[in-house]
Amino acid sequence: MPRIKKGKRGSNKCGRNGVKGESGASDDELASDVLSHYSSASESASVVDEATGGGGEPVDEQTAQEETEDKLKQCIDNLMDKSAKTRLAALDSLGGAFSSKLLYDFLIERRLTVSDCLERSLRKGGGEEQAAAATVCAQLCVQLGGGDEGEEGFKILRPVLSAIMIDGCASVSARQSCARALGMCCYVSAAEDGEDLVKSMSHLESVFTMSYPNREGTLPTPNAGAPGLHSAALHAWALLVTLCPASRLTVLLDLHLPKLQACLESSDVNYRIAVGETIALLVELGRDIDREFEFEDSDTLCECLKGLATDGNKHRAKNDRRKQRTIFREVLHYIENEDFSEEKIRFGVEGIYIDSWMRRRVYDAFKEVLESGVRHHLQFNPLLRDIFGLGPPLILDSSVKSSKISRFEKHLFNSAAFKARTKLRNKVRDKRADVM
Repeated sequence: MPRIKKGKRGSNKCGRNGVKGESGASDDELASDVLSHYSSASESASVVDEATGGGGEPVDEQTAQEETEDKLKQCIDNLMDKSAKTRLAALDSLGGAFSSKLLYDFLIERRLTVSDCLERSLRKGGGEEQAAAATVCAQLCVQLGGGDEGEEGFKILRPVLSAIMIDGCASVSARQSCARALGMCCYVSAAEDGEDLVKSMSHLESVFTMSYPNREGTLPTPNAGAPGLHSAALHAWALLVTLCPASRLTVLLDLHLPKLQACLESSDVNYRIAVGETIALLVELGRDIDREFEFEDSDTLCECLKGLATDGNKHRAKNDRRKQRTIFREVLHYIENEDFSEEKIRFGVEGIYIDSWMRRRVYDAFKEVLESGVRHHLQFNPLLRDIFGLGPPLILDSSVKSSKISRFEKHLFNSAAFKARTKLRNKVRDKRADVM
C-alpha cells in the first residue's frame, strides 16, 4: 500500500489504520512487562527505573525528566567506550528507553551522534552488539519519524544494515536483526524514495530467495539458523511491498507467488507460517488493484493450505501443530472466500480494528521493534498515530474519560475512516504508478 509521506514532526496526514490485535492487558501488567524487560544491573541499563525514583520516594515530573536525560546522555557516551560489555549494556538501555518513551525532543539534537555510534557498533562490534545496535537503529527511526531527520538517519545506516544482512560470515542473530531494521527504517523513512525502496527490497530478496526451489523444483537443505533469517527477511520485504505502486506489484506477484507456494513445503514451521502470511498478503494486494485477480494455480495452493490447516503429523511439536493449523485456516479462508477474522487491539481508551493481512503485517512489524512499548507509541507517537489513522494524541480529563461512545458508534467511525483512507490510497497509487 502506498502510504502518504510523513512530513515534519506532528503532521497529521492520513495513513492506513489498524492491524493485528492481541488480548487486552491491564496497565499494571504492561508496566511490569516494560520494567522487567528493560531492567539491568549495569550502570547504563536503568534509565526508566532511575528516572521514576527507582522504587524510592516519588519525584516530580521535571526532576524525572532531567534524570532520564542525564542517564540517556551517559548511555550515549558509553556507546563509545572501549569495553564491548559497556557498549552492549548501553545499547540495551537505550533500546528499553526508545521502546517505552517518546524522546523526539531529546534525540533531535543528538541524532547524528547516536547514528554515528550505532554505525560504529554495526561495523566493529561482535554479533551480539550488532544485533542490539540494529534493533536500536529501527527504534531510532520510529522516534525521529518520517520527516527529514528520519531520512537522514536512514541514509547513514542503510548501507551497513544491508551489508551485514547479506554477509554470510556474520552471525545469524545480527543478520536477522539487520533485516528487521532495514525493513522498518525504509518503511518509516523512505516511502517516497523509489531508489532506496528498490535497493532495500532487492537486498531482502537476495536473502529469503535462498530458500526457493532450484531448477529441478527441490527445496534446498537449510543451514542452521537459516529459516529464522529467511523469515525475518521475508517479513521485512512484505512490509515494504505494501508501499509499492500497482505497476511494481504486478511484477512482484508474478515473480514470487509460485516460488512462495513451493516454500510451503519447508521443514521449518515458523518459515512455513511466514510464507503463508506473505502469500495471503500478496493475494490481498493483487485483489486490491484488480478485483478479478486470481492466482494462476489456486486449486493446488488451496489443497496445500488445507493440508497444513489440518496437519496432524505427530513428529511435529504439539504447539507447532496448533499454531500452524490456526494460521493456515485463516490463510485458506481468505484465499477461498476473502474472509478475515476482525480483531482489535486496545490501548488506553482507544482501540484499532484490524481486518486485513496488510494491517496485520504493519502492526506486527512495529510490535517486533517496540515490543510491549507499542501500546505507548500508539497512544502518543505522532508517527504511529498518523500511519494507523488515529489523529493527534488524545488529551483526556476525567469528564472526557467518563463520556464513552458506544461500540457500534466506534465501529461506524472506524469503517468510515477506513473507506476514506482506501480511496485516498488508491489515488496515491495511481499518481505513483510510473515511479518504479
